[in-house]
Amino acid sequence: MPPRQHQPEALLATLSTGRGRSDRLTHTEHLPAREARYAPWPEGIRQEVVAAASGLGVVLPWAHQAEAMDLAAAGRTTVIATGTASGKSLGYLAPLLSDLLTGTEARNGRGATALYLAPTKALAADQRRRAAELVPDRVRVALYDGDTPPQEREWVRQYASYVLTNPDMLHRGVLPAHPRWASFLKTLRYVVVDECHTYRGVFGSHVAQVLRRLRRLCARYGSSPTFLLASATTAEPAVTAERLTGLPATAVTEDCSPRGPMVFALWEPPLTENTGEHGAPVRRSATAEAGHLLTDLVHGGTRTVAFVRSRRAAELVALQAQEQLGQPLAARVAAYRGGYLAEERRALERALHSGRLLGLASTSALELGVDVSGLDAVLLAGYPGTRASLWQQAGRAGREGQGALAVLIARDDPLDTYLVHHPEALFATPVEATVLDPDNPHVLAPHLCAAAAELPLTDSDLELFGPSAAPLLPVLERRGLLRRRPDGSWYWTRRERAADGVDLRGSGGSPVQIVEADTGRLLGTVDAEAAHTAVHTGAVHLHQGRTYLVRELDLDSSVALVTPANPPYTTSARDVTSIAILSTDTTEEWGEARLSFGSVEVTNQVVGYLRKRISTGQILGESKLDLPPRTLRTRAVWWTVTEDQLLDALIPFDQLPGAAHAAEHASIGLLPLFATCDRWDIGGVSVPLHPDTGLPTVFVYDGHSGGAGFAERGFRRAVEWLTATRDAIAACECDRGCPSCVQSPKCGNGNEPLDKAAAIRLLTALLSGAPTNPAGPVSPADPADPADPAGKD
Repeated sequence: MPPRQHQPEALLATLSTGRGRSDRLTHTEHLPAREARYAPWPEGIRQEVVAAASGLGVVLPWAHQAEAMDLAAAGRTTVIATGTASGKSLGYLAPLLSDLLTGTEARNGRGATALYLAPTKALAADQRRRAAELVPDRVRVALYDGDTPPQEREWVRQYASYVLTNPDMLHRGVLPAHPRWASFLKTLRYVVVDECHTYRGVFGSHVAQVLRRLRRLCARYGSSPTFLLASATTAEPAVTAERLTGLPATAVTEDCSPRGPMVFALWEPPLTENTGEHGAPVRRSATAEAGHLLTDLVHGGTRTVAFVRSRRAAELVALQAQEQLGQPLAARVAAYRGGYLAEERRALERALHSGRLLGLASTSALELGVDVSGLDAVLLAGYPGTRASLWQQAGRAGREGQGALAVLIARDDPLDTYLVHHPEALFATPVEATVLDPDNPHVLAPHLCAAAAELPLTDSDLELFGPSAAPLLPVLERRGLLRRRPDGSWYWTRRERAADGVDLRGSGGSPVQIVEADTGRLLGTVDAEAAHTAVHTGAVHLHQGRTYLVRELDLDSSVALVTPANPPYTTSARDVTSIAILSTDTTEEWGEARLSFGSVEVTNQVVGYLRKRISTGQILGESKLDLPPRTLRTRAVWWTVTEDQLLDALIPFDQLPGAAHAAEHASIGLLPLFATCDRWDIGGVSVPLHPDTGLPTVFVYDGHSGGAGFAERGFRRAVEWLTATRDAIAACECDRGCPSCVQSPKCGNGNEPLDKAAAIRLLTALLSGAPTNPAGPVSPADPADPADPAGKD
């Protein structure tokens, strides 16, 4: 094997000069090294913890760690929002474990307890190891998640001092069973919310209500825990922490950790000889390009993680690198993604941590804090949706202070194309604020039911759950879910568990199990929302490098039966979507045009799928499907133009459908630049003559019941958003439209009709009357019945 190269400039030079790639670099950003700043250990940190940290090489904490320790010791809600590998864990672990050590001196050995919440199981397992390194065994540290055997759970409840879990398990397993957790909750001193920037949109809103339910139960048992949060660098971290916890928060944001130099390259794959839908030019996919670059880096002995956007892409990138490397190096490359069984995940984590794995293709599961120190390079196969995630993923490299290389590989997508040609949008723009709305009635209503099932709700509880709680209670009573007793308390009326009616991650129901038909072996799972498009009958499914065909999707049983196969094609679902306006909250006049925000109902149905040749993307055929429609009540931003504006823009009626459809696609692609979402969180519909407006209308909506805050952010920043959309379309070098500007990878109508030139004229006409001041505040939605999520364009 060639000698391992550590210098990022040398790594990039090797990648860009090999195989004629010199024209693929669009920008290189050099980020300088940073010196460390240290501070003394705060007085409250016990000597056992100081000694253990010193044994791990931490003689003194960095200044931001010491600041967080002081705030935690003072009982202040604290959010540590510093860069990747800045030691956020030690900032909250040192005071927490010190108090737990003191608690072991109580008569029962558990005078203080702490709870840790992580968005992924992998992160919780990693944090368990870190905590165990810092304290003696008498502080009992335990995992409590879906993989914990039943016989161990009772031990955790009765004896563990530090319980590491996730919001889902807290919601379903701890809070409804709070009498069994009474001794733990009574002494709860700290609650850690790790990677809190990931709690955005509907998921974040659900987690915010789970934390309010936890605070309510703690108060009943006589405790008032201090909340400690850790986040990637993000805008307004204290505001995010306050929305999550409902408590005033203090942010620690000055990163005093050392950092080696980083070279951050923007990379655009080349055009291929192939053509896509309607003859559009096609670039090599970011997935294929990442596979080639990962191969070269692993061959050079460079420890690398390639972050990809989907489970399927993780499998494909790993498989491509393995095939190109051959043995023995192929055995040192693997895929890592959600949906694996617990034992598979744990084995991969151990192999990565030990260094046995040299290259890994991973979904965002490894973005979140899992210790993968020693990496030399990170590949990002496509923009991860937010600048916060971009820096979180890039920061996985160089975690021991050495130089690092990060490469963002553009997908054939409007946003990615825009970013690799506008580097200032990444390197001269602050990271986004985290968007969540705990007062969303679709989120709040089921949590009020769950809270009432845990302990009857009283008037004194309502302030904790926010201003939307009181108006919702009579609505829940009319539905027969809650009942008010003469003492004024609200009770849960049903026999079933109220917590089971809350879907934290907005997946729309129980996960669909993927089962090998001939053996009955469980391969993995897929979210219910994605099942119609991902594991419909006839779909191609990848798992651990093996290809399967879905023989049958049984929605009643939530099972997809698959059989091994090796087809020369991939599959892509096609769907139809319609939208109706339920209410309009606010409207802005843009000259003759109009911009609005409000509530809508979206109806979506998957009607078939395309088979596309793997090597070229050529469409081989289409098959019909008979799946039920799904409806979604959500929030949307929409705009209309008049007939006179169309005439002035030289857009005859026969060009209008293609113009509006192209503008819709591109605006969906660019919204993630202005809101903490990616295009899979949002959807869109364009209608030449919408029955509710009587005008040509383009909608962009949140893909979650009740809304997630993304459409609202689009409304507030509509001028910037739609201007960037028009500019991105105009800057694309293609003639008629391509995936880099107006074609969408998830269009349910086969990317037709699309009219690139007319879309530019349409957006120009819209923006000609746009105001110079941003939109005003948006009023909250009225309570409405939740509905299952629908598909998104």
